[in-house]
Amino acid sequence: MTLNTKLTELEFAEVERFCESRNAGFGEWVREVVLREVRESENRTGTAPLFGEITGLRLLLINTLEPLLRGEKMTPEQFKEMLRYVKTNKRKAAADMLASYAEGTTEQP
Repeated sequence: MTLNTKLTELEFAEVERFCESRNAGFGEWVREVVLREVRESENRTGTAPLFGEITGLRLLLINTLEPLLRGEKMTPEQFKEMLRYVKTNKRKAAADMLASYAEGTTEQP
């Protein structure tokens, strides 16, 4: 099977220079990039629920340990409320964290 694409002359020259700098053939490099993107996309979809759960654990730890370390007590109702908060916000927090990684930004303490 063949995969075709259209590039401007400038784009083609840019890709050609890149391939030469990597000592890779143009077709070989294009095939590698296409397959890597497809496979990474499949992996990202499969790991999204797991990443959301890990982020949920992180939220729970951060939001419960800090008050406890200050000597404050947490009632069972406060803990249940914290669990509701984590359940509601873990996906958005995970998406925000992935976006910051994609942008190359680092997390502030």
